[in-house]
Amino acid sequence: MTTLDVNPGAGARRDAAALKQEMAGLFRTKELMAFAVPLVVLVYMAYVFFAFDVPGLWERASLENARTLVSDSYSYKTHVTRDNRDASVSVAIEGERKGSYPEGEAPEWVSLGEITVIDLENGHTVRFGPETVEYDIPGYGTVRATPSRSAGVQAEFPAGDVPDWISSSKNRLAIKTDAGRLTVTRNRSEVFRYFTGWELFFFTLDSPYHGMSASALLGRAASGEAGAIFNDFWTNKMWRHQDVAWAIGETLLMAFLGTIGAGIVALPLAFLATRNFMPIRTLRFATRRLFDFVRGVDSLIWTVVLARAFGPGPLTGALAILVTDTGTFGKIFSEALENVDEKQIEGVASTGAKPVQRYRFGVIPQVTPVLLSQLLYFLESNTRSATIIGAITGGGIGLLLTQAIITQKDWEEVAYYIVLIIVMVMLMDWFSGMLRRRLIQGDPGKPRRDKAKKGEKKNMPFVLP
Repeated sequence: MTTLDVNPGAGARRDAAALKQEMAGLFRTKELMAFAVPLVVLVYMAYVFFAFDVPGLWERASLENARTLVSDSYSYKTHVTRDNRDASVSVAIEGERKGSYPEGEAPEWVSLGEITVIDLENGHTVRFGPETVEYDIPGYGTVRATPSRSAGVQAEFPAGDVPDWISSSKNRLAIKTDAGRLTVTRNRSEVFRYFTGWELFFFTLDSPYHGMSASALLGRAASGEAGAIFNDFWTNKMWRHQDVAWAIGETLLMAFLGTIGAGIVALPLAFLATRNFMPIRTLRFATRRLFDFVRGVDSLIWTVVLARAFGPGPLTGALAILVTDTGTFGKIFSEALENVDEKQIEGVASTGAKPVQRYRFGVIPQVTPVLLSQLLYFLESNTRSATIIGAITGGGIGLLLTQAIITQKDWEEVAYYIVLIIVMVMLMDWFSGMLRRRLIQGDPGKPRRDKAKKGEKKNMPFVLP
């Protein structure tokens, strides 16, 4: 017996109600996720805030040290030093022997003699006497210190409390003012005075061209001394321009050899990792895992491993980049090969081409834009990586930068190297971008001319022959 539904609209209403309830549930889930995800992120950030001890980090931070570091990057110190054992006085820029004034010579604000007078300007004057060191400080008075090998440093201060910018102990006196710094110990008394700029950047004190104006140098160069002027600049013992240029060349060489070598090694291996070119599944799986392994280990780790195996040097850095980028390029190239157009390969095969010729004329032209684009991008990126790798392997501008940082004094030299690294990366970025446009897109003006010609042809009136 057949049962007829006397109310066919009831089922439709039940389906609509169920659909409405399901949609309401989806909306509630989305609303809950909209609130839950930001809440989880907020909780995680709060955990990070306390787990990394951000409040303690702020308390331990020294803004004074940061200010001194920044000021050292664009200024230099001239040291006036008195040896308390034999009363000899020397003047050196940054305290280095390579920047020392010849004996008996000093800048105009230092008067050498039995009593050496150091004029720090604005009333600040330091005097190195035969036995006593005096510092006249405007608004405070005169501070006297008598260094002795047996009694230490005996300091005399004006009446009243000793200010915070004076640090005194039995063996050391340190005074820090805006005009300069004075440090007195048992064996040495030293004054630091800051000046803006990078002193001796072009010529050292022993160069005949030191202190000359630009117009005078141009006149000397025009008279036939251009080679000597450049040689004095190129062999500057303080700033080592020749060594810096060589180091930059080593950095670029590491990046170039590592990147290009990785591309050469990865391209044939990429064919072994693709489904459409390698039917053997086991070999395809092994090649892909090899790519995962070499790119899964950071280049810095490969640098340490290879340095132990082959010793330090730029070639070790290039090998570290090559190993890491081989895995990255292998994955990128294999993905590009899996997306090639089979019709183009079939067209080349129809001409009777052999397998190698099919790859050469049917596959390589299709993936060349991807290959060149990635190679040039990684070349620019590896220029930065080679800087850090060079600090480990002992080559390139990274090594000079690390050495300058370790000294903890020549921060203007650190700033110089950082500026060179930034300029080098910017030039590599411009160069790689230009090559990408030329090699991949061709002449930028040519498509526009072709398009214009097509437009002219399209607008030409139709004439019957």
